[in-house]
Parts: sequence; C-alpha cells; structure tokens
Amino acid sequence: MRISVDAMGGDHAPSAVVQGCVEALKDLDVHITMTGPKEILEKELKKYEYDNSKIDIFHCSEVISPNEHPVMAIRKKKNSSICEALNLVKSKECDAVISAGSTGALLAGALFIIGRIKGVERPALAPIMPGKNNSFMVIDSGANAECKPSNLLQFGIMGQIYMKDVMNVDNPSVGLVNIGAEEEKGNELTKAAYKILKDSSLNFVGNVEPRDIPTGDVDVLVCDGFVGNTVLKMYEGVAFNIFDILKSEMMSSTRNKIGALILKPMFKNFKKKFDYKEVGGAPFLGVNGICIKAHGSSDARAIKNAIKQAHTLYEKRVIEKIKESITNSLTEEH
Repeated sequence: MRISVDAMGGDHAPSAVVQGCVEALKDLDVHITMTGPKEILEKELKKYEYDNSKIDIFHCSEVISPNEHPVMAIRKKKNSSICEALNLVKSKECDAVISAGSTGALLAGALFIIGRIKGVERPALAPIMPGKNNSFMVIDSGANAECKPSNLLQFGIMGQIYMKDVMNVDNPSVGLVNIGAEEEKGNELTKAAYKILKDSSLNFVGNVEPRDIPTGDVDVLVCDGFVGNTVLKMYEGVAFNIFDILKSEMMSSTRNKIGALILKPMFKNFKKKFDYKEVGGAPFLGVNGICIKAHGSSDARAIKNAIKQAHTLYEKRVIEKIKESITNSLTEEH
C-alpha cells in the first residue's frame, strides 16, 4: 500500500509528521510519500534510521496555512503540500492521503481533486468519539452545514460500513441526533430524515437526544455538519474542562494529593479513553479514495495511528464497499 502524507500540515509539522511516518514503517508494510520542501524533509529524516526504500519525498514549494480561505488556497496554491498529496491519490500513485493541516483545505481539495464516489451526494467527516460504554461515530462533523434527508441516509450507510469493517462492530446501530426521542420531534430535516432512515435497511434505532450521546450505546450518530461540529466541539470542551477541574481539585490539599497518587492509574486510563492520538484521525467518507484528517495538534503517535487507520481502510476495502452500498441504495430507490 502507498500512502501520501502532507508533511507540512499540523501544529508540529514537519518534525512530528516525519517521526510518525518513520515509526509507522516498523509496524506496517507500506510505502510513504511525504509532500513538502525537499531540503527541510531530508534534514528531518536524517535524525532517524529507517528503510529509505519505504519513504520518498515529493517536493512542494507552497504550504497552505489554517487561516487561509480553503477554496481560494486550493485554487491558488496548486503546488502546496496538501494539493500534491491529494494529486497522488487522484493519479492512483497512492492509495490514501493523510493531513493534519487545514481541515477546510483538505476537504475542499479532496472534493475538487479526488472527487466524490459516484452516487454520493455529499461526502462527510466522520470522527470516532469515546463513549461510556463504546466508541461511536458522529457523521457529519463539519463538512456540510446544510443537508437534505437523502444526505443523512447516505451518511448512515457510509458510517455503518466503517463501524462494521474498521471498528469491528457487529450490525452497527444508527441513530439520528435530535432534540427529542419521539418520531415527531425536530425540524423539517430531522422529521423527513427519520422516515427515510426508518424505511431503509439500516439498523436504525430512532432519535438520539444529546444527553444520551456520551453513553456510546448508538454506534453511528447521523446529523448535518452544523449540528455534528457543535456536538464534537462541545464534547471536547467538556472533556478538557473535566480534566482541568479534576487536576485543580487533586492539587488543592495534601489529602487530595495523596488520594490522587493512589488513583493515578485510574485517571491515566480515563484520560487515555479521550485521547484523539489513539484513534489517528477522522475519515472523510464519500470521496473516491481514502482520506484521513488528523488532528491539528497531532504528535508522532497520532500520525502513526492515522497511517494505521488508512491501512485498515485499505485492507478492509471500505471505499469499494461504500461504492457497492451506494449503488444498491440508488437502485432500490428506482
């Protein structure tokens, strides 16, 4: 398998990206093409011992920063590390692309350069979130602020395939994020989407209220990108604040400090459940190739796990299965 990695994307690029690529080679039989300034990347690679036949560099003279307008940046900076990484997938020289850079630029570039799977109306960002009982997917988490009911059905189809084949969930359940559990609750979009999802072949379990999301009892949570992004950022914010509050309380007295030492292993495991570095990144499902958006603050471990994630998608033929399922759903409609 060949993977293109945007070596200049992310808060800790290129050092963390290069290190993550090198470490991934220890566990996976992959070939990695890093896109970015050749001189800079060669300097970083000299820090490590690795099989140099497994990594090469595609020289790029431009870098897209997070504060640039995504669409304009993709159109103007065609020799950027993100664009060239995407071009390698479009030309079939690589099987997957990974970037910790600008989310907007990666999503826009994936649509303009790689393109959608035939029949997919709107590709969607689909991160895996930690839950009390199980991990779960929120799809869409920001690629599409406005959606049609048919978009949400396709999100459910793609999410179910990913959870089954990548996360090894047997018959994944699909729920619709809504303000109430009753079928008649919600706005026009959720009411119409409920009917379509209910009549589909998906394992649809109905509406899921926001307070029930953190349990992880529903495997795939379907919503438009505005709602999904709000859920995602609220979830992250609450988690970070809980950790900060706990830390402050543990340091507030000698008794609490002693108790914290005793409970340290438990707190460590608890924090690990909420660590995005363990997952790797969020797949952008619906584009005609494997596309992984790694967290902007990814370190080497997160990049390594994003590469592992891409490898699993490739081995499990997730893109091919999405194509088959979308084709079948369109046939059923007609």
